[in-house]
Amino acid sequence: MNLVRSFIAVDIDAPDVVKRIEEVQREVVRLGLDIKLVERENLHITLRFLGEIPQQRVNDVIRALSTVKFAKFEMRLADLGVFPDLSRPRVLWVGVSQGAEALANLANAVRAAVDKYAEHEEEREFTPHLTIGRIKSSRNVDRLGDLIRRYKGVEFGVVVVDKVKLKRSVLTPRGPIYSDLFVVPLT
Repeated sequence: MNLVRSFIAVDIDAPDVVKRIEEVQREVVRLGLDIKLVERENLHITLRFLGEIPQQRVNDVIRALSTVKFAKFEMRLADLGVFPDLSRPRVLWVGVSQGAEALANLANAVRAAVDKYAEHEEEREFTPHLTIGRIKSSRNVDRLGDLIRRYKGVEFGVVVVDKVKLKRSVLTPRGPIYSDLFVVPLT
């Protein structure tokens, strides 16, 4: 059976926002963390991870996604943080300071449409964030606190959310490669 690792997301590709994120990523590298940074072409906010689903189910997801009607909106990215917490950080993220409610509503609409086609049930509530790095070990994580405090309230810019994408994720030793399977324009 042919499986497709897939997820539904909003791409973050506004050049000025991406540039600011890359500046922070360069600062993170200078801290000497054991971290895998998200490449500029892979920056996105995941609305629903579907997992490895059978190829034929991709068509069901596309049909379900085409029923999602949502108005485009703007969101402002600001702040820096980690999941689950600073004592054992695993994910480095940029937050959504404005438009978070609209983004959560969009995620809920997407989830309502496609949940039955996912590999696993989603148990976590949607938390609006943009992952910019995945921390692999505790090496130098004590240096993260200052950086996060420095970026409290710092804005990265505004992104227009005018489309949602069903994406394929192919895992490689150098990192994931994403491609668009279907795009839903928001009106």
